[in-house]
Amino acid sequence: MNKKIVFLLLSFLFFIKSNAQCAMCRAVLESGDDQSMAEGINDGIVFLMAVPYILIGTIGFIIYRKFNKPDKIKETE
Repeated sequence: MNKKIVFLLLSFLFFIKSNAQCAMCRAVLESGDDQSMAEGINDGIVFLMAVPYILIGTIGFIIYRKFNKPDKIKETE
């Protein structure tokens, strides 16, 4: 369990620092002088990339909890 938490934390930290621009976007944005626009485009790409993974992870977690819920044992008297 502890290894999973460390792995998820490190994965999240590397995900935040990823460079998400494609080659075409990078070429267009590097030719200009406005670096704030380039940073905004990069943040937008990372946001658009993260949303599907979060949704799939949430759905997977819900399915996992549904199928691994322990059955309640009825006590007979």
